[in-house]
Amino acid sequence: MPYSNMKLVIVTGLSGSGKSVALDTLEDLGYYCIDNLPMCLLEDLSRNLMDKQLPAYQLVAVGIDARAAPESLTQLGALIRDFREQGLACEMIYLEARQETLIKRFGETRRKHPLSGSGRALSESLELERRLLEPLRAEANLHIDTTDTNIHQLRDLLRSRVSDNTRQEISLMFLSFGFKHGVPPDADFVFDVRCLPNPHWKPELRPLTGLSKEVAAFLEADPAPLEMRNDLIRLLESWIPRFEADDRNYLTVGIGCTGGQHRSVYMADQLYRHFHEQGRRVVARHRELS
Repeated sequence: MPYSNMKLVIVTGLSGSGKSVALDTLEDLGYYCIDNLPMCLLEDLSRNLMDKQLPAYQLVAVGIDARAAPESLTQLGALIRDFREQGLACEMIYLEARQETLIKRFGETRRKHPLSGSGRALSESLELERRLLEPLRAEANLHIDTTDTNIHQLRDLLRSRVSDNTRQEISLMFLSFGFKHGVPPDADFVFDVRCLPNPHWKPELRPLTGLSKEVAAFLEADPAPLEMRNDLIRLLESWIPRFEADDRNYLTVGIGCTGGQHRSVYMADQLYRHFHEQGRRVVARHRELS
């Protein structure tokens, strides 16, 4: 029996990375949210919801953390696949951040890490948590690194990427970034556009961004940017249906240049415009501009 009107979202990841914000945002989107659900109850909850088909619980989000037994965490992937085989739309969101960012956040909030104890330092608790949650990270549909993301940006990102849509339609994100600030760890593809003409060396273009018509005109005076744009479109149009057939819900395409202000922004915006015109679920995010 297909459960075409139901959707289950599992929110997990590192403590301090924004799981509570994610659940609050999903609740605002109409999801019935349960935080810190013991893994042993997830299967019973899901099967009850599928059997009863209650209108108030068509959209459900569950928060799971590292306090679950390690063996149950490793079994979650198989459980999700079982749900999907029964026709339940089910996906997992994994949030993370760099170690130094998480330590700073715990210092600011003075919260206690859920795995602290037995004389463990905060850094040791975070490392243990990463190891315990690695099976979930490998199974997640959507990875979000919140190192450079504030609460409002995370909420906007989740609203734009997660919907009540239960169809297997992939959500695309084109993420521009600067290599000098690091490669985004949550990107599925990374393309380097540093070979394109650089507007930075034009004094009048330096303070502008790749979203300005002046920068676009400068880049399009050379055939290379449009050639790269068309090549990337052909590549993605060829392979996106393969990812959808493999039950992928999200795909993040990173576009990088040196500083993340001109070339990568222009290319990410061009790709966003093309796929938006095709009617796809698509988001553009410019990391260094935010």
